[in-house]
Amino acid sequence: MGKILGLTGDEATAEAMRQINPDVLAAYPITPQTETVQRFSEFVAEGTVATEMVRVESEHSAMSACVGASAAGARAMTATSANGLALMWEICYIAASYRLPIIMAVVNRALSGPINIHCDHSDSMGARDAGWIQIYSENCQEAYDNLIQAVRIAEEEKIRLPVMVTFDGFVISHAMERVEILEDDEVRGFIGEYKNAYSLLDVDSPVTYGPLDLYDYYFEHKRQQIEAIEISPEVIQKIGREFGDLSGRYYDLMGNCHLEGAELVIVAAGSTAGTVKSVVDELREKGEKVGLLKIRIFRPFPAKQIAEVLRGVKAVAVLDRSVSFGAQGGPIFMEIRSALFDEIKPPAVVNYIYGLGGRDIGVDEIKRVYKNLERIAHTKKVDELVGYLGLRE
Repeated sequence: MGKILGLTGDEATAEAMRQINPDVLAAYPITPQTETVQRFSEFVAEGTVATEMVRVESEHSAMSACVGASAAGARAMTATSANGLALMWEICYIAASYRLPIIMAVVNRALSGPINIHCDHSDSMGARDAGWIQIYSENCQEAYDNLIQAVRIAEEEKIRLPVMVTFDGFVISHAMERVEILEDDEVRGFIGEYKNAYSLLDVDSPVTYGPLDLYDYYFEHKRQQIEAIEISPEVIQKIGREFGDLSGRYYDLMGNCHLEGAELVIVAAGSTAGTVKSVVDELREKGEKVGLLKIRIFRPFPAKQIAEVLRGVKAVAVLDRSVSFGAQGGPIFMEIRSALFDEIKPPAVVNYIYGLGGRDIGVDEIKRVYKNLERIAHTKKVDELVGYLGLRE
């Protein structure tokens, strides 16, 4: 068994990084991620890790350094937030296209402008088509657990894709919680040693990274990426079970709260799932048939599994902490609606945009969502497809 510590989300992530002990960590500070790499730099200075920490001049350079390190055969990691991730986007696509198993902690923060340093999911959702596997964390414990699992997922031979592990800025990154930490040797035994079969430094089996790839083969290479991410759910589930056997905390593609017999369900990602859980527990005690479906893996989106667990539900509200401008709702909402499209009797689905720029969402607002779902289930009529929670009139 490991130990129990009081850690913030940033500290829990840094602790996971220490135990992973990557070969290279390249990073640039940005609020609210700074404490993660700042704490890790202390481990480097103390000599408790053998990591080569590269302090770069921008997030674009941080991801570029990770690409070079990973291509050379190193286990590479980084961390960022918001505009930092946006500055990385060009290189994020390259990392996925080159099938490099880079791990990145993303502390969710609103994108400018206007300038805002607080939480929403516009940063990671903006990168949802970059080819990375995306894992969302509800609390400090999950941020720690997910980062360790991400290493195994990314380095699986038939996957070999980068993984970003997200957690909400300030809500999780700066909030101290009870976190169960594994022993160092348990973590290192779980992730194993990394050997890149396609290292640039392997002179006996030379490879090329970054060649010009025109219409002759570009399409086929994109298809290979699609296949890799499409087969990843099985690997994610397998590793989630193995991590559970080690830690007692089992993980799947999604998390659910009292979906058995539920007729009214809220779908949420990140720390808000914890708020919804408390409301579900309260309303269930009063006999109400409510439930929560927590999004853990957003890429690849587990459409089939979600359609199965929502079968028989009467009404669903999808909470999105980001906006897809000009679209018919938020990113999670559109995925959920698409997943339910072929169902014979799909539930009514509505969307709520909430919490942009870090605006809080409370228990009373969640209860109002369930009340609206109750009305929709009774009248079988949706008056407003996309609503806004906590928006001033």
